[in-house]
Amino acid sequence: MKQAEFDSKGSRIRWTEVPGEEPARVYLHGLGSVSSVYHAHIAAHPELVGRRSLFVDLPGHGISDRPEHFGYTLEENAGAVAVALDQAGVTGAELIAHSMGGAVAIVLAHRRPDLVSRLVLTEANLDAFPPRTAASSGIASYGEDEFVEEQYARVLEAVGPLWAATMRLADARALHRTAVGLRRGSDPMMRTILEGLSIDRVYLQGERSGELPGREGLEAAGVRVVTVPGAGHNVMFDSPDAFVAAVAAAAGQN
Repeated sequence: MKQAEFDSKGSRIRWTEVPGEEPARVYLHGLGSVSSVYHAHIAAHPELVGRRSLFVDLPGHGISDRPEHFGYTLEENAGAVAVALDQAGVTGAELIAHSMGGAVAIVLAHRRPDLVSRLVLTEANLDAFPPRTAASSGIASYGEDEFVEEQYARVLEAVGPLWAATMRLADARALHRTAVGLRRGSDPMMRTILEGLSIDRVYLQGERSGELPGREGLEAAGVRVVTVPGAGHNVMFDSPDAFVAAVAAAAGQN
């Protein structure tokens, strides 16, 4: 385990790391998740071994600190990841990021282009105010104190045992603020940033999740959108071979 202070009060973002060749691959998790749980089996695949791999837990999640004073916006989360990568001596990394982590990765690529050479996004949030059915919208619909004192335990029961296993490691207040920040989006919005980037960009969409809104615009901007048959939101679990293939693919390969 490694760590870096990401604010003036000594709060630490933490990650686990596998040594290997550069450029590094940096894995970022979604809301209420943990990077190693969702991605360690991917990094260990024979097609991907040998590369330096960092499994970063965002503030408020997993093994990272959960400061009460922190805002947990997308920009603040991206700033914390940047501190971690600077501490680790990482530049020009491939970011493999899921859901909310994908939104953070997009913002990071915009704010610190020196740190990011490629994005592999799995059902990343691209727009503000997702549907009410989205987890972030459901959590953000409550007031912060109401969620912490009453609704957090109910959400853990509702999401089922697999997601609850990692969500229960997230601080309730941090989880709520992260959801609110994700629902608000970034400025510029994540979709606008993604379409304007010039680096290699891959977007994985699970077939069971339905058609990706705005797919044509993303593809026109050079984003390679891949629909993964039989997969849902968690493509890395539902179809790990397809996920590995997308990560392993050379820039521009179809």
